[in-house]
Order: sequence, then structure tokens, then C-alpha cells
Amino acid sequence: MSREPAVPQAGVVVAVRGSVVDMRFDGGLPAIHTLLRAGAGGGVAIEVLAQRDARHVRGIALSPTQGLARGMPVEDTGAPLQAPVGKAILSRMFDVFGNTIDREPALADAGDVEWRSVHRQPPPLVRRSTTSEVFETGIKAIDVLTPLERGGKAGLFGGAGVGKTVLLTEMIHNMIGHQAGVSIFCGIGERSREGEELYREMQTAGVLPQMVMIFAQMNEPPGARFRVGHAALTMAEYFRDDEHRDVLLLIDNIFRFIQAGAEVSGLMGQMPSRLGYQPTMGTELASLQERIANTDSGAITSIQAVYVPADDFTDPAAVHTFSHLSASIVLSRKRASEGLFPAIDPLQSSSKMVTPGIVGERHYTLAQAIRRTLAQYAELKDIIAMLGLEQLSPEDRQVVARARRLERFLTQPFFTTEQFTGLKGQLVSLKDALDGCERILADEFKELPESALYMVGAVDSASLPVQGAAPPPAPPGPTQQPAAEAVHAVDDA
Repeated sequence: MSREPAVPQAGVVVAVRGSVVDMRFDGGLPAIHTLLRAGAGGGVAIEVLAQRDARHVRGIALSPTQGLARGMPVEDTGAPLQAPVGKAILSRMFDVFGNTIDREPALADAGDVEWRSVHRQPPPLVRRSTTSEVFETGIKAIDVLTPLERGGKAGLFGGAGVGKTVLLTEMIHNMIGHQAGVSIFCGIGERSREGEELYREMQTAGVLPQMVMIFAQMNEPPGARFRVGHAALTMAEYFRDDEHRDVLLLIDNIFRFIQAGAEVSGLMGQMPSRLGYQPTMGTELASLQERIANTDSGAITSIQAVYVPADDFTDPAAVHTFSHLSASIVLSRKRASEGLFPAIDPLQSSSKMVTPGIVGERHYTLAQAIRRTLAQYAELKDIIAMLGLEQLSPEDRQVVARARRLERFLTQPFFTTEQFTGLKGQLVSLKDALDGCERILADEFKELPESALYMVGAVDSASLPVQGAAPPPAPPGPTQQPAAEAVHAVDDA
């Protein structure tokens, strides 16, 4: 038997404690997750999270509660928090309520827009794809060593200044320009400076027309930061299910979603769990992550920046996040300082897709051979620094030569950095990237200088010197090593 929708009721504020608001409704209680409006002009948005008794509900404010007082009227909107969906939201920037914050005309004047609840169920198993497909990015270092899963989730680990935003921007460019997809950037607890800079960079790179940005800034209440991820996923689901397009969803930072949930839980008076996290952390994270999926109509592929508290990978937030990821991309400050961009650390990064059954026997064997060569080179670096390259055996010298050529071949000029580097961006297919690595491992280019492989696309263009690109510096000799180590120690600190 279908239930009749509840008639919106009027209530009154009975208590305000920070972002937690208690309200009394005499005519019937609003349902959980219903959005209420209180204060002057309904300026304070409150989401119902608990029904305390027959007449009282407790909610969390999604906007600041300054000026809210006991006795003020509360309006029941009769619906949960909603997000705008439709073609008109492309190239726009939103807050958690769907208001535009890019100084452009309001969304209502921009065309047909539908509003949908941010609380949606994950796609049922019967609609999910049962095959694992590789999501090609056109970036050699990712496609060869840490391939992403179409409809999967990848974690991006990196500090400030190592090229994280540039890498995300390039993925957005490749997704939009070559796969006819849509990109959605969700900033959870972002600094206003970061959001403004990213907007300008996307505009300059020409990728904004097929992109949506949604932010909940760091200074906003925890309720807004907690719900902005759900609003972004509602937008992504529209493009996947209604437009049948592939979506690239970028989340920065997923740890701040967990952090906002812990704040909400503490404010609501729930008993904290291990290390002060909310007892419902696993459920809350799963409710967000399980909506990111590959279905029969399209796929939402997510790349999430992950902050690891105090570099402790046993932290509950990190453990719960890792359980959802299919790939981990680690950006290295040391590689960035050597001019090897993208600065992906091939030995720390990993992907569940690198198995013979998914990527194929040839790709799997090549990826293992590349990792083995680079790992041997890492072990020999100390000997080279102390004794010099001449003291190595001929076999080890071959390993070093191959590894250094591989490192340079895995660099790539980006479309989004053309204006800074003067190098034309390159999109490299997986076939070309694998062919290049295979030929380097076979010593086909041992007569070429290492710099010929630096910042090229396909390996066939390596015979020509790259104009305008300075090769990365050679490894420091024995007298330079202590100074180099001191620099990296300061950088890592």
C-alpha cells in the first residue's frame, strides 16, 4: 500500500546549540533527512537527523545559525535537500544548496533544470557491469603502471606543489576532449583560494564547458561539508543514467568528508568510536562510495584525493577509504624536484587492474618488468653516489641505462601546461605506451641520449631532440649527495 506524502507542518525552535537545533512540531513530525527552514526569511537550512519523541526533532544546520533563537518559527519544506541536474548546470559552479557562486546569471534563467534529492540509493546489482574495463587516461605513467578502472575509484596521494592539480586538470581535459565525457569536481572542505584558482585554471585550459564544480568551503558548517559529496553524486548520476555519458568525478578531499561526519556525529551526541571517529563511519562512507559505479547506461569513474592523518595508514579513516579504492597513485616530491612530470612514484603506486585476466598477459608482464628495473635502479643509487657509475658491473650499468630511459619516457607534455612549457601536449594511447616501454627494455634506444626520451609522446618521436625542454638534471655525484639529501629532507618536512 503506497503511503500518502506527509503534509508540511509548521514548527518552532526550542533549543540551539552550535549547529544542532531542536524543534517542536505539534501537528506531526517531519521525516528523517527532511529540509527545514528557520530564521529571518528562512535563511537557516536544517536537515532532520533524529526524531526525539512524539513532538520533537533534532537537526543539523547546513548554514550558519547566527541570529537563530528559541521561539522562532520553522517551515517544513516537505522534501530533502535537493541538487540541480540538467544540461544547464554544465560550466557552472555551485554550493551545497545548488546556488550558483560563479557570478554568472542565476540557474533559473539558464534553461530547464530539474531538482533531485541528494539521498539516492546505489544502483542495484542487476544493473551493474560485471566486467572490469580499463579507463584510459592518455597519460603513459598511469595507463601502463597504475591503470584506472572504468566505474572504479582511485586514490591520489600527494602534498602541495608536486603536480596534483595539474594531473587532475589534464585528466579532465582528456576525458572531455577525447571521450565525450563530463567531469564533475567536488570540493569538500576546500579553501576559497583553491576553489578560485582551480576555476581560473579550468577556464584557461578550455575544459569548463563540459564540467561542473561544486564546493563546500572549509569555513562552512559541518553539515554542508558532509552533504556536498552527495549533491555532486546526484549530478553525476544524472549524466550517467539520463544522458548515458561517462563521468569523471574528482573529489578533494575524501578525508574531509569523514571529518565532517565525525563533527556531525559529535554534535548530535553519539558515542565516539575508535580514535574519536563516528560509530557510523563505515556506513556513511559506503553510502557515498557505492553510488560510484559502472552500469549498463554509463560509468562514474572517481579520482579522490586522500589525506592520511600523520602518515598513519592504520588510521580508521584511511583503512575504510582504502577498502573502496581500486587504484592508488602516489606523487613523489623527489621526482618533481628532478623535473620528472607527472611525478608519479611507480614503486609506491599500485592498481588492482594489473592482472593478466584484465589487462592481458603482455601488459602485465611489461608492467612487472618495468617495476623490477626501476626497483633495481633504486637499490643501485647508493652505490652510484658513493663509488660512481664506473664501479658497477656491465649488467648493472645496463639496468641503470634502461631505468633512466624508462623514467624519462614516462614523462609527458600536458595540454594544460602548454602555455608554461612551450611544449605541445601529447595524448598517448595505451598501445603506443606499451610499445615504447617494450622497445626501451629491449635496449633498442641505447644509442640515443637519455634526453631524447624526455617529454615525448609516442616513442617514435624520440629520435628527434625535444625543442624547448631542458633535460632533468643528472644524479648528483659523491660530493653533491649530502646537499641533495638535505634538500629532499627539507622538502619532505
